[in-house]
Amino acid sequence: METIKHECGIAMIRLRKPLLHFQQRYGSWMYGLNQLYLMMEKQRNRGQEGAGLACLKMKAQAGEEYMFRERAEGSGAINEIFEAVSKKIGEWGEQTDAETAEQHIPFAGEVYMGHLRYSTTGKNGLSYVHPFLRRNNWRARNICLCGNFNMTNVDEIFADLTSKGQHPRIYSDTYIILEQIGHRLDRESERLFSIAQQKGLDGMAVTQFIEENICIENILKEACSIWDGGYVISGMTGSGEAFAMRDPWGIRTAFYYIDEEKIVVASERPVIQTAFNLEISDVHELQPGQALIIGKDGEWRLSQILKPAEKTTACSFERIYFSRSSDADIYLERKALGRNLMRQILQAIDYDIDNTVFSFIPNTAEVAFYGMTEAIEQWLCQSKLEKIISLGRIPTAEETLQIINCRVRREKVAHKDIKLRTFITEGKSRNNLVAHVYDITYGSLRAGVDNLVIIDDSIVRGTTLKESIIRILDRLHPKKMVLVSSSPQIRYPDYYGIDMSSMHEFIAFRAAIELLIENGRWDYIHDVYLKCIAQRQKKPTEMVNYVKEIYAPFTAEDISRKMAQMLRHEEVTTEIEIVFQSLEGLHNACPNHCGDWYFTGNYPTPGGVRRINEAFISYIEETYNERS
Repeated sequence: METIKHECGIAMIRLRKPLLHFQQRYGSWMYGLNQLYLMMEKQRNRGQEGAGLACLKMKAQAGEEYMFRERAEGSGAINEIFEAVSKKIGEWGEQTDAETAEQHIPFAGEVYMGHLRYSTTGKNGLSYVHPFLRRNNWRARNICLCGNFNMTNVDEIFADLTSKGQHPRIYSDTYIILEQIGHRLDRESERLFSIAQQKGLDGMAVTQFIEENICIENILKEACSIWDGGYVISGMTGSGEAFAMRDPWGIRTAFYYIDEEKIVVASERPVIQTAFNLEISDVHELQPGQALIIGKDGEWRLSQILKPAEKTTACSFERIYFSRSSDADIYLERKALGRNLMRQILQAIDYDIDNTVFSFIPNTAEVAFYGMTEAIEQWLCQSKLEKIISLGRIPTAEETLQIINCRVRREKVAHKDIKLRTFITEGKSRNNLVAHVYDITYGSLRAGVDNLVIIDDSIVRGTTLKESIIRILDRLHPKKMVLVSSSPQIRYPDYYGIDMSSMHEFIAFRAAIELLIENGRWDYIHDVYLKCIAQRQKKPTEMVNYVKEIYAPFTAEDISRKMAQMLRHEEVTTEIEIVFQSLEGLHNACPNHCGDWYFTGNYPTPGGVRRINEAFISYIEETYNERS
């Protein structure tokens, strides 16, 4: 019921055959470019603020460009960048012979990288759109990067760079990571230069020696040793090496496929399956701390760059929300999330199936809706059997019809009517417009008789719920409205890639604060604030998430009830109850993705703990200013 900005998406293709092979087999030397476009379109769900692509032409002659890049902003960025590439290819076209393309045509290369962006830092503009490029006259020292990541210790990484004499131009984790890896690439090139000199090599022989012996493992191990965050980072050098690396906690996801023609990497498994017509078993997941490294010659290897964390914490929100539900495992997991809510929903409607309509907010919770209604149908079948048995005799035809005619009533109640684009940015006028983002199916409920159970994937800020969804659903005049979230209460910010970092954004947090204030416990809040302040002198590894204490006095049900009060618009007359997924239900549905810091505050890295304490300090100081 809220729009959460997604993770970013990456795509990479390394062609292992000459372009002539692809022209002969697939009818076009543009095979790699076309497949990159398809992979990016299939990951459009992961980023609509910008997109970019980069290409490496490995057979370019001296004096000719060999690294090409296009970037654009906005929801139409994918089309824009590929249209720009098409114009640069110009009259040559895809029917040009492959050898001519390899030598002369822009974006006719062997390595392609693509990126889809959602801002995770609040910083926007073309200069923040990936891929990022670091130039040098030596091909081996050129580096191009894109990634799905957010680092929690940018200050530390920045200090490490400046201590070596560097002067990064922009204070952004992406630029800093680019400069850090670039610095290690420089050192690796210098190491090989010294060895080449010792061997008596000179001129192009030195260049060739460096390009053929670059050790990506050395670069990554030196660079990432101080990284704290969730990340998948892919990159390529000007001389033809390429890589994709995943964080040791397994927070972010990456998948790959390899055959004799190509090596492919993407953020989601079904993207590769669909683009290349593969079975699920053909596509493999990059493991925590692991890098897929591709040499200049197209040979590949998996390398363990960092030791996996003792407890890997793959992001559960990846399963609930971000990834496409076309993935076989994710589809089943989202259905399980819906099934696991069955008992709570039945209690909320007092088991009154006859007078309840079930629906979902389009379209994010559709799969969970299927699981929810299947579970209720199973319960209903058992309930019918028990009623028949309880009669103690063979029921009459009338009794049988009465029992078996009870059914789960599904209706298309809510519609996403428009994507609101209003020039009005605040005030009551804007709220009135927001109320019309959704529309309803009039007549889908019996006014004053039917309960309405409506499910979505998550409830975060509550703004859209209060100003739009609840108000519009209230026009159907249900007897009771049960809002269901397939995820648990989101209580804490994420610092590993999602654009939600301030405490005031979370209605669960605001509800807990209001409950404390209502009970005269502002001193309790202030004590937590002082504990957070006291930790500023500690190392991140010694810090404790004291914000958990804000929630400790209350049950999840207490907070849900308070949230329902806060979300009730003054115009709404319907009784409202909110049902959240339990943590047990989450872990049962997604057993291999136990990263639940959004819900529990159990951050997988020290940087997350440090930043949650700072977020709480900022919240309290802003609140004190407001109170004063």
